[in-house]
Amino acid sequence: MSLFAIICTDKPEEGLRLRKENRPKHLKWLEDLGNTVVAAGPFLDEEGNPSGSLIIITACSLDKAREIAAQDPYAQAGVFEHVEIRPWKWLINKPAGL
Repeated sequence: MSLFAIICTDKPEEGLRLRKENRPKHLKWLEDLGNTVVAAGPFLDEEGNPSGSLIIITACSLDKAREIAAQDPYAQAGVFEHVEIRPWKWLINKPAGL
């Protein structure tokens, strides 16, 4: 298994509204992924409002990481203006087993 960073940028005009509307589904989805999720949280704008997401996952391939990212309720609701998925290597403070 490899690590992948899912880096999402919200749509500037409607992203926050869509994010708020779909937050319970998004959090449930993350919870249901279990140990697939290594870390997750929002990026914040200058006012402290969510403006994007960073999700670090384990997956067997980039294609599988893309498949997982596409299932995010935020992605399905159109919250994001841009999504980038990149292989990621954890170097500092890496937990045992990753």
